[in-house]
Amino acid sequence: MDFQLTAEQQAVRDRARTFAQNELAPRAAEWDEHERFPEPMVRRAAELGFLGLTIPKEYGGGGIGPVEAILVIEELAKGCANTAEIVFDGLIGPIQVITHFGSQTMRQKLLPKAARGELLMGIAITEPHAGSGATDMYSRARIEGDEVVIEGHKAYVEDTASMSSFLTYVKFGDEPGAKNIGGVIVDKGTPGFEIGPPRKKMGLRGCIQADLFFRGCRVPRENLVVEPGQFSKLMAAFNLERCGNAAMALGIAGAALENAIEYAKTRTQFGRPLCEFQGLQWKFARMAMQLDAARLLTYRAVSNAAGGLPSMLEASMAKAYANEMAIAVTNDAMQTFGGFGYLRECPAERMVRDARAWALAGGTVEIQLNNIASELFGRRFSQRPPQAAVAG
Repeated sequence: MDFQLTAEQQAVRDRARTFAQNELAPRAAEWDEHERFPEPMVRRAAELGFLGLTIPKEYGGGGIGPVEAILVIEELAKGCANTAEIVFDGLIGPIQVITHFGSQTMRQKLLPKAARGELLMGIAITEPHAGSGATDMYSRARIEGDEVVIEGHKAYVEDTASMSSFLTYVKFGDEPGAKNIGGVIVDKGTPGFEIGPPRKKMGLRGCIQADLFFRGCRVPRENLVVEPGQFSKLMAAFNLERCGNAAMALGIAGAALENAIEYAKTRTQFGRPLCEFQGLQWKFARMAMQLDAARLLTYRAVSNAAGGLPSMLEASMAKAYANEMAIAVTNDAMQTFGGFGYLRECPAERMVRDARAWALAGGTVEIQLNNIASELFGRRFSQRPPQAAVAG
């Protein structure tokens, strides 16, 4: 068992760290304050090749594995969580569904564009009445000749300002459960597809969130990535996204800890630096242990990824622990700053808000705990009342 990064992994990490610290961190507060999408930085990330790192080389990408992708996401999140989230979508988001499950024609058409940063794809799965219980979704699709016709409403979709298309989960029929769920790519500007007004968020304010509306939206039949009845494939790819979610938590918490350490070295109270008080030393030690434990869980999940996709057990463990760790560590980091930590001008305040998002996104912590229990007992546990009727 080797806990050391390879020379190539270190190089990828260091390149992302340099970009994050020199170009992202100095403007992160500005993008948050003005709720501004950091478009120039996303273009810059594309120029540096970060958006195409995980795409196979035959399609113009970097061909790196999931470990390297996680390293990049973690480092970028230290500098600016908003930019990192958009790069996260490009590295291990819906584009991985195309890489693993799309047709050869679809891969040849879309992956080179994604590698060049010309295609950014978001994900649309949650609905107003179907969040954790995703299979209760009401959005419907039907195949008419060479087209797929979509009717529905998706909620809380991230990065709507930056994404050029969305992998949209829909049901092909009224049968309850997951049997008829498939994934369809819908491009911006498609007739019948509308993006709602931006929502006001607590954190990650530079990434625009909105609802999506489909009213007789017609897309080519070839945009169907995964056929109805293959929902398990979509969820398999989602396990990698959960590791990306954990990496976002690692980056934000890591930046909060580093900021708090530097402050504790210079801030004095009672005639001595904060770092000399044993109570704070213990707090920092626990923060570091929590961060490293979450990092090890996350790195293990992606290191063990068979065929590039982690197991549900290891991905859920990594996500759940990293999410709760980030909330605790950023909160303790803010406490170190005292009254200053509560002000918007203090980076720790923004990091507390940004960290809170990840325990909700990509499947709540509670859903991850359900997944873990299911794997431990070797069976799925229904959260529905016995003999409950499932909404169509």
